[in-house]
Amino acid sequence: MAGKKKQAETDPNFRIVCQNRRARHDYEIIDELECGMVLMGSEVKSIRANKISLEESFARVEDGEVWLHNSDIAEYPQATYLNHERRRSRKLLLSRHQIRKFAENATHDGMTLVPLDVHFSNGRIKLQLAVAKGRKQHDKRDALKKRDAEKSMREALRRRR
Repeated sequence: MAGKKKQAETDPNFRIVCQNRRARHDYEIIDELECGMVLMGSEVKSIRANKISLEESFARVEDGEVWLHNSDIAEYPQATYLNHERRRSRKLLLSRHQIRKFAENATHDGMTLVPLDVHFSNGRIKLQLAVAKGRKQHDKRDALKKRDAEKSMREALRRRR
């Protein structure tokens, strides 16, 4: 995540539009990949206006293609009759090699494809997709304790300097 923040601060052509904050809490991220999305014009306009939500979305490999399901992109009011469906399935653009690698990892027990964020990269809309393993409740608590301990250590070092 620190890499994304640095990239967003230094690169004027990079902007995060939407993040799935629950994903890093509910899942243990194993591998990440940036991919494109097949979108309609009204969807692009809505995403530019930050009208997208990834809270309940997930990705699935179907017939050798990766599809994003349940992502909510609000309708664009100026699009009139050319508008899109809010929660339609959207095709993700990956090479065959990447699909094969991700599909193999995602079929293992307890593994799933989770979208982490939607961002602009050089004017194009990209989706950060991750292969993740679901965490149990006690794993979530352990992760929070570990994160708090690291934060307090960093603060102590900062005060010491």
